[in-house]
Amino acid sequence: MTKIAVITYEARGSYTASTVADEDEILKEILTSEGYDFEFQVWSNPNVNWGKYDKILFKSPWDYFDRYDEFLHWCDHIRSLGIPVWNSIETVIWNSDKRYLQEVASKGFSIVPTVFLSKGSLPDEVWASFEIFDTHKLIMKPVVSGGSKHTLKLTIESWKQWEEEVGLLLKDEDFMVQPFMEEVVMVGEYSYVFFNGGFSHAILKTAKAGDFRVQHFFGGQITNVQPSKKQLAYLNRLVETFAKDTLYARVDGIWRGEEFLLMELELIEPYLFLFTSDVGRANYVKALKANLG
Repeated sequence: MTKIAVITYEARGSYTASTVADEDEILKEILTSEGYDFEFQVWSNPNVNWGKYDKILFKSPWDYFDRYDEFLHWCDHIRSLGIPVWNSIETVIWNSDKRYLQEVASKGFSIVPTVFLSKGSLPDEVWASFEIFDTHKLIMKPVVSGGSKHTLKLTIESWKQWEEEVGLLLKDEDFMVQPFMEEVVMVGEYSYVFFNGGFSHAILKTAKAGDFRVQHFFGGQITNVQPSKKQLAYLNRLVETFAKDTLYARVDGIWRGEEFLLMELELIEPYLFLFTSDVGRANYVKALKANLG
């Protein structure tokens, strides 16, 4: 029987919330009910014999950005073993650094306007973004990040109190700076989930009062939504271009009128919001069976 490793992370539970289901547990139920021989394995565990597995399924390596060099080394090791992986190692590596957004934009798809700053940049380069974007509010976050780690909301009025911290952060890693999108607070952030390149289900994430972070573990609220035919046609083109051969893809962004501004294309370890949709769960099961056999 095919033996499957399901990839998870060391501090399991640290990114979960009581308000939503633990998808590691949902996946465990699915794989068990379908009769698969599988084990959850922490990607960073040096004692795992990866060579004994026939297939590898990414689910929740949610600390990869905390140990990025180690993670890339592990990816290279897995690639050298030639084990089939979903999503593919090449896709995972490409998607792990948010500078992939530059490639998305180069293909004619709209992204949230972004300035990328290399490690060692100066706070003045962040300050300049207020003028570049003609805004009073900025979001600054690492190009390799997750869970809103080191994500700052900066305003012209509060700049002086943040300037020193901005400088310290820039000494350690590469960052991206974007204008704060008021739609995130006024409407919310949309997540569209695709399996095997086909649309499955969608949700709208809204931040709790007084916050700008929409993630459920920060108290964000989740509502089911359905894209229009025109919206879905655009999203399908985006997925076809950048996530054609993926088991799963999550497209995150906002609508500004008729224009969709991509915030992230999640191809590594997205939360799939399976608990919101029986259809979504059924689509996930179908996609898993199509890839795992």
